[in-house]
Amino acid sequence: MAYPVTRMRRLRSNAHIRSLVRETNLDHADLVLPIFIREGIDQPYPISGMPNVMVQSLASLEEEVKSCLDSGLHAVMLFGIPVQKDALGSSAYSEDNITVASIMALKDKFQEDIVVMADLCLDEYSDHGHCGIVGADGKVQNDETLVLYSKIALLYAKAGVDFVAPSGMMDGQVGAIRSSLDSAGYHNTAILAYSAKYASALYGPFREAVDVSIANGGDRKTYQQDIGNASESLREIALDIEEGADMVMVKPAITNLDIIAKAKEKFNFPLAAYQVSGEYSMVLATAAKGMFDARATAYEMLLSIKRAGADAIITYFAKEIVSYL
Repeated sequence: MAYPVTRMRRLRSNAHIRSLVRETNLDHADLVLPIFIREGIDQPYPISGMPNVMVQSLASLEEEVKSCLDSGLHAVMLFGIPVQKDALGSSAYSEDNITVASIMALKDKFQEDIVVMADLCLDEYSDHGHCGIVGADGKVQNDETLVLYSKIALLYAKAGVDFVAPSGMMDGQVGAIRSSLDSAGYHNTAILAYSAKYASALYGPFREAVDVSIANGGDRKTYQQDIGNASESLREIALDIEEGADMVMVKPAITNLDIIAKAKEKFNFPLAAYQVSGEYSMVLATAAKGMFDARATAYEMLLSIKRAGADAIITYFAKEIVSYL
């Protein structure tokens, strides 16, 4: 029996028709490029676990961001790596730290042409690798850490950042930062909250990039989310929205497409997703063995993240995908 051509098949019959009726499109405006900047170096250097990604110097940062703008990207997420680390992560709230210097340099040069987001945490700055102050009992001290997060947020705001991005998953971090910013008159500084951040195995290459290891073989499972939980994510997102977040984030992205979709449907609130270092590196490692095309695979993954409901996607593929688009 011969079946007639279905309506769906007619709408797939050539590339232009498929494009005309495509429900989800990926655009350069959806993408944010993470950038690592290390204090005390003169030249950028590669990250062994993240092919094609470099740790920038303060001197090379401007050229890197200009290449982003030339390609059509207008948003970056900064991760600073200091020379000195200590138990309190004190260089994180020093006025001349590498992240503050980077924000100032970019805003002075590019002004509103570039959206600058800055990760706000203590892990890159501490000698124990945790996201907050560690007490004598070996546990992260939530409330004491919030005081330091507020100090960091004020430094970033004064430097001209567009979004502070608290990633430590401390309880009350958004409310503490919003109150601190508003009290100092920084009402226009936005907060991108790492709201649903899982204790994932996919962060390894990132930790190499920022030179972080957790003391005594520890982990962050007491303050990051359990990978088996979904409703917990929705509760965390609801709390961050209530406390004053301007955008919320799900991280990692591909392993949590269900969370992205549920969050978008439930809250209809500006939503970011972070395609993390492990997701990035797995694609390139497998493609290097000739098993699939890296760029096409990256595009498919990013489009899936967008289709699930993300408004913004933080990805190390950003520059490559912009050229593909």
